Amino acid sequence: MSTDIPVEKAAVNGIRTALGLGGVIALIVGILILVWPGRTAMVVAAIIAVYAIVGGLVYAGLGIFSKAMGGWSRIGHIVLGILFVVAGIIALSNLGATTAWLAVFLGLLVGIMWIVEGVVALTTLSGAASKGLTIFFAVLSIIAGIILIFAPLWGAVVLWWILGISLVALGIVQIVRAFTFKSL
Repeated sequence: MSTDIPVEKAAVNGIRTALGLGGVIALIVGILILVWPGRTAMVVAAIIAVYAIVGGLVYAGLGIFSKAMGGWSRIGHIVLGILFVVAGIIALSNLGATTAWLAVFLGLLVGIMWIVEGVVALTTLSGAASKGLTIFFAVLSIIAGIILIFAPLWGAVVLWWILGISLVALGIVQIVRAFTFKSL
C-alpha cells in the first residue's frame, strides 16, 4: 500500500488541523463567555452536574457489579455513587443557584490560593534573586486574595471575563498558527 502524502506532510497537516480546531473552539467559547456570560456559566454548571450524575452511576455500577472488591469497598462505591447522582440532580434542578454557588466557591478558592501563594513567596525571600519584586508579588497576591475572599462573586465575574478575553485572544493566535505552521 502506498500513500500519496509523505509522512512528514501528513504530520504537519495533523498538527495544523489540531491547532486550527483548538483555536476555533477557544475562540467560540471565549465569544460565548463575553456575549452571554451568565448563560455560558450555566452551561458549565450543567456540564459539571451531568458529569456528577454519570460519575455517580459509574461508581454505583462498580460497587454493584464488581466481584473483585471487598464488601466495604463495594458499599463505599455505591454510597459515593448515590451522593454524586443526588448532587447532580439537585444541581440540575436549579441551575441558577448552582451557577451562583459555583462562582462563589471558585472565587473563594482562588482567593485562598492567592493568599497562600503570597505567603509561600515570602518564605522564599531569602533565596530570591530580586527581593523587591518578590515582596511586591507576595503583597499583591495576598491583597488580591483577601479582596476575592470578601467579594468572591464579584471576583469570579471578573475572572470569568478575563477567561473569555483570554480565550478569544488565544483562539485567534492558534488559528493564525494553524495557517502559518511549517514543517518540523
